[in-house]
Amino acid sequence: MGTEMRVGADGVAVITLKNPPVNALSKPVLRDLRANFEEATRRDDVKALVLIGAGGKFCGGADISEFKEHHKHEGAVVHRERISVDLMTHLIEDAKKPSVAAIEGLALGGGLELAMCCSARVAAPTALLGLPEQQLGIIPGYGGTQRLPRLIGLLKAIQMILLSKPVTSVEGKDLGLVDAIAMQGDLLDAARAWALDIARGQRPWLSSLHRTDKLEPLREARTILKAARNQVRKASPNVRYPHICLDAIEAGVVAGGCAGLLKEEKAAMEVMTSDTSKALVHVFFAQRATSKVPGVTDISLKPKAIKKVAVVGGGFIGSGIVTMLILRNIPVLLKEVDSNALVMSFDKIKANLHDHVKKEKLPKEKFDKTFSLVKGVLDYNDFKTVDLVIEAVIEDVAHKQQIFQDLEIVCAPTCILATSTSTIGLKVVGATTDFLGRIVGLHFFGPADEMPLLEIVRADETSPQVVFDSIHFGKILKKVPVVVSNCTGSAVNRILFMFFQAALFLVDLGLDPYQIDGVVDVFGMPKGPFRLLDFVGLKLGVQIGLKYSKDYPDHTYVSNLILSLVEDGHLGTSSGQGFYLYDHKGKAQHYKEVKTYMANSRQFSNLLPQKEATIITDKDILEMVLFPVVNEACRLLHEKITIKASDVDIASIVGLGFPPYRGGLIFWADSIGANYVYSKLSQWAVTFGTFFKPSSFLEERANEGTPLGTIVQDSKSRL
Repeated sequence: MGTEMRVGADGVAVITLKNPPVNALSKPVLRDLRANFEEATRRDDVKALVLIGAGGKFCGGADISEFKEHHKHEGAVVHRERISVDLMTHLIEDAKKPSVAAIEGLALGGGLELAMCCSARVAAPTALLGLPEQQLGIIPGYGGTQRLPRLIGLLKAIQMILLSKPVTSVEGKDLGLVDAIAMQGDLLDAARAWALDIARGQRPWLSSLHRTDKLEPLREARTILKAARNQVRKASPNVRYPHICLDAIEAGVVAGGCAGLLKEEKAAMEVMTSDTSKALVHVFFAQRATSKVPGVTDISLKPKAIKKVAVVGGGFIGSGIVTMLILRNIPVLLKEVDSNALVMSFDKIKANLHDHVKKEKLPKEKFDKTFSLVKGVLDYNDFKTVDLVIEAVIEDVAHKQQIFQDLEIVCAPTCILATSTSTIGLKVVGATTDFLGRIVGLHFFGPADEMPLLEIVRADETSPQVVFDSIHFGKILKKVPVVVSNCTGSAVNRILFMFFQAALFLVDLGLDPYQIDGVVDVFGMPKGPFRLLDFVGLKLGVQIGLKYSKDYPDHTYVSNLILSLVEDGHLGTSSGQGFYLYDHKGKAQHYKEVKTYMANSRQFSNLLPQKEATIITDKDILEMVLFPVVNEACRLLHEKITIKASDVDIASIVGLGFPPYRGGLIFWADSIGANYVYSKLSQWAVTFGTFFKPSSFLEERANEGTPLGTIVQDSKSRL
């Protein structure tokens, strides 16, 4: 770990970054880089320098594993950020000898900032360049807020930084970020030649920090910055770091690059130690830790190739799964009960693909080729050659059992048999089979072709190889895999159901559903519980509610509200009427008729009259909706349904839309304090009953004063 310098006969010193896998800028690497650069600038036999990365990657940026130290010791942040001036500016950019960055693979975060300090940038044709720091709630701290606008213009720079959107080297060349594209295999030679040309005066020797030719005029720049602030305020009203980033950019535009660097330095230190950054760094590591499963990923298993998949059932879930698979160029057999059902399923898949074309996620010219990857069948004859079968039929136990009995007979012994259900246990589904070891739950969240979460459900009998292959397959699908143990509802739907139940309780208590949705929206969830219920479908909500109330009677709240709506045909977005009224474009508005159903449900609940309902604040509403969800997550941990608390955090973010800048459900609860959550639930349990009764896990943690979960920091991922 560090850097290596070699001086060639041509007088070019080549400094190679060596810190696999992505040559992250750890403290040892930065220390060696400084020493090598100082030596090269002193030596008389060195005319110019080239910076390059080992292993086909220039540099992936800062070593994020060191961020934990920064969060604990503010002085470490000061040390890190001084690098932007001392090393990047004074030593590299202001050196008396020119330097060229030879970019291959990637130059992200601090890696791109390092490259922008050099006198020029030569890149391989397929390199990727970007500043993704905003994903961690921080800002570029090595001069990126100053140099990128000067190289490509303010408007494009703001887009790249705030959206964490990288560009290819070819795009970078058009923008002015890259000076030259080298032919494949000629990168180092091209960079050496470019560096020597600068040293000889045959090419311009430019300092990125002091350029102004790409910057928009001040008046136009202020307009661009104002528009960016308005967009940020609308898209992310609960976070400050994008505004702080824009402050640093604006300081440089108004007062010059050097003044901008000083502003950036202070701003970077401020956001680095913020609660938001701590939460997002936690999410970064926690997401990478979901694929680490003891007894599965640590026993030297090798993934089995899954080249062909069969799906049984082409309804809403099944058609979404097929769409997702063919978009990943995976051939699919789709089995339906008859030709009419097959036609309907194909229509759903085509509609899904057209939606991807409309959103510019699928090129129009690839539509036919993509759709051709699915083959419709009415029997199991062709299932002998598939590597994985995903059952996605209606929630009927006997029907599912017959399917799995048939699959075991016709499919190869190595074929993985998966079910998409989350309400029927794996042992029940596979009760008519002889080998439960190859049965697994693959729970996709609708729409399957868009939602990123894949819940992998295992029974005690499920083989480690099947779980391992499922994790690997999830990554191929670009899903976030979360492995959970088998139970009614698995993990995500159990906490989702508690979200709905708590909201329904408040309505029966006398609160307005639109007020509840508004409070949850302000908190940062994409949909409040009642908008989400409409989207999921009220009929499905009733079916799941009956199952959950039977299996979890000690902490289930039964409301009559959804059932009465469904009985009168109010099914949610599918019928245009639910808790909201929807127009032909799907736009929602308050539905006055719901008040009648609410009044009837309140009488059924026996909660009236409740004086408490008239004095409940927005803060109370938020806590009464989310604390039962936290409580259910604690039960999952206690029952060992989830492996670790961070898995719950990631599942809540990518599955339920919990705001990532709050760190996930458990992380957020710990930021409030387990004791506070416990005390509030205990208080409500006395007033309202056992629905709010704290779990034993939560009670133990509160009494011990220990957190519900811990930050996962064992990943070696880099930015």
